[in-house]
Amino acid sequence: MMMRYAGMFALACVLTFSGCASLAPKLETPRLTLVGAAMTSGDIFSQTFVVRMHVQNPNNRDLPIRGIDYQLFLEGDRFAEGVTPRPFVVPANGETEFDIIVRTNFVSSIGRLLTRLQGRRQVEYLIEGRILTDIGMLRKIPFRESGVVDLETKR
Repeated sequence: MMMRYAGMFALACVLTFSGCASLAPKLETPRLTLVGAAMTSGDIFSQTFVVRMHVQNPNNRDLPIRGIDYQLFLEGDRFAEGVTPRPFVVPANGETEFDIIVRTNFVSSIGRLLTRLQGRRQVEYLIEGRILTDIGMLRKIPFRESGVVDLETKR
């Protein structure tokens, strides 16, 4: 008798969990691209950059983003990591841009990057991480994007 109840309980658990999984919306991964990166201030000890990101939502529903947990690599070296500071919404089948303020130090990032660039302004990038959402049971959407971006200096 006890085995019968245990079997029924196990079946109920399986059905419950499979039902929950089917409630999670099916979304295509949004596309993130690096639009630009510009140094806004710096000295020998630290530099501040504004990194401009573009997000494209290929889904037919708004995408409420709590934040983007990211790692940014330039020319193969880790340049920055963090979580975007403010939530925002990307409209259905739409796009938006936002800025990330990045602080680095010469020894860890900029020095290696400058030696690799050798006067070039175009840099290969890789950005990967997770988009943190407020959509039901779908809380994290992994992403990985790469491309080339132009570097500039703002004064």
